[in-house]
Amino acid sequence: MSTLIHLPVFGLALTLSAYLVAYWLYHRLGRPGVLSPVLVTTAIVAAVLLLTGLPYSVYLEQVGLLTMLLGPATVALALPLLRNGRALAGSAPAVAAALIAGGVFSIAITVGVLQLFGVGDDVLRAALPRSVTSPVGLSIAEALHASVPLAIVLTMVSGVLGAAFGPALLSLARVRDERARGFAVGLTSHGIGTSRVLSDSTVAGGWSSAAMVLNALVMTMVLPIVAALATS
Repeated sequence: MSTLIHLPVFGLALTLSAYLVAYWLYHRLGRPGVLSPVLVTTAIVAAVLLLTGLPYSVYLEQVGLLTMLLGPATVALALPLLRNGRALAGSAPAVAAALIAGGVFSIAITVGVLQLFGVGDDVLRAALPRSVTSPVGLSIAEALHASVPLAIVLTMVSGVLGAAFGPALLSLARVRDERARGFAVGLTSHGIGTSRVLSDSTVAGGWSSAAMVLNALVMTMVLPIVAALATS
């Protein structure tokens, strides 16, 4: 077993196999939010790592190919943005208002909760990019001299939870407009949430892509300033 789990392809094979099983289960059971393929895959991989004792650092090296493809995959999610460009331009005031409100609320919740519990500045800096798409968020974390592994975990948790429960919460709040639903999910759950709503609607996916891209651009400029003020 020790020889098997340390094979260079073990982590890659484990991740892909777990995702295929999770994807099949997700569609087989009617696509419930709590069984999001990313969430189930994460649980399976974490369980295997715990049972086998494989260090996360070794697993991370084994899935280097997937990590390398993360950037192009995120860029590909922005393609639906091109199909909805005119609609976005026509709704510029509403888009700007939603972007500002979502960004302010996200930052305020993150900073407020962590400071309330007396969390250290290092954790705060790692948590700030949690709602930004992973490739950009990791770059922001590095610029803030934050823990990159912790930033990865927090970004993934934010994306998975948003993708799993976001659509249901929007339905509970009676938000029916696909543009609003997509923008809300993309703003809070970046690429993971975008892939989730894209499977339901190309319109929602396009608006989710727009929110993801615009939020990344804005947060790249804003978060260093917020980090300096919050940790001073």
